[in-house]
Amino acid sequence: MSLFDLGGKVAIVTGGNSGIGWGIAQGLAEAGAAVVIAARNEAKSAEAADALAKADYSALAVRCDVTDDE
Repeated sequence: MSLFDLGGKVAIVTGGNSGIGWGIAQGLAEAGAAVVIAARNEAKSAEAADALAKADYSALAVRCDVTDDE
């Protein structure tokens, strides 16, 4: 895993609270990155971030809609 060491890095995963995005978020966390779950559903994002935190990874949930220019 040292080849993929992301310690000290922050990864922002849009749509990271389910499906492929959730799998990506888990993989990035396992590689050492602090993960920001950015998605429209605030409650689901918080659940995803809590799941990562319970597994002793650094995670944060942020409400974000990438289709909204503002």
